[in-house]
Amino acid sequence: MNNYKLTIQYDGTNYAGWQIQANAQTVQSVITDAVDIIIKEKINFTGSGSTDTGVHALGQVANFRTEKEIDIFKFQHSLNSVLPDDISIVKTEKVDENFHARFDAVSRSYLYLVSKIKSPFYYKYSIQKKNLDLNKLNELCSELMGKKNFTSFCRKNSEVKNKICEVKSAGWRETKDMYLFFISADRFLHGMVRTIVGTLFKAADNKLSNDYIKEILERKDREAAGEAAPAKGLFLYKVTY
Repeated sequence: MNNYKLTIQYDGTNYAGWQIQANAQTVQSVITDAVDIIIKEKINFTGSGSTDTGVHALGQVANFRTEKEIDIFKFQHSLNSVLPDDISIVKTEKVDENFHARFDAVSRSYLYLVSKIKSPFYYKYSIQKKNLDLNKLNELCSELMGKKNFTSFCRKNSEVKNKICEVKSAGWRETKDMYLFFISADRFLHGMVRTIVGTLFKAADNKLSNDYIKEILERKDREAAGEAAPAKGLFLYKVTY
């Protein structure tokens, strides 16, 4: 059995997230249908994890298996010609038959963009905020590090029972026009990154202590955390294997 790994970029604006669901257009369903057309075979297309409605990706990873031997260069060109302009396959690789895009991932990294200026070019992919105190935000981020229960930062209706995630890095940096938030963990819960960003904003704006984040984690209650930041600023940045 041949196993192919795809690295994917997409603008999530017009999609109900990554994962296939009934009565909604998703990135996974669009790519699955396109692959079916190219190789003339129904495939099981597995992603590294889900992204929510409106969230983008710079480095989503997925794989599928087929008995057919594929010319990966011709396949990628054909697939991109079939896919809409807001989805792109940036890399295609033949990998070991046992490779699994989700279960073999060691970590996922997300990027959140905050624009300092009003720009028609940044509008779709960032929110606008000025004068962020990055020293304060990075202090608050220190409370997120390590293996902890992130129930307070997860959607209330999540069906996932295990809410333990290990955050390996989290921090803010600055460019001329942007504030950028990077976070990496072994796994993420539904809505987790957006809720973290929104809660950090609330804590920094109100000059709350680091204990505020610690208390939210300890309460294990979504009502304790702040409002989730808008989806349009969030990108699945990289998946590490």
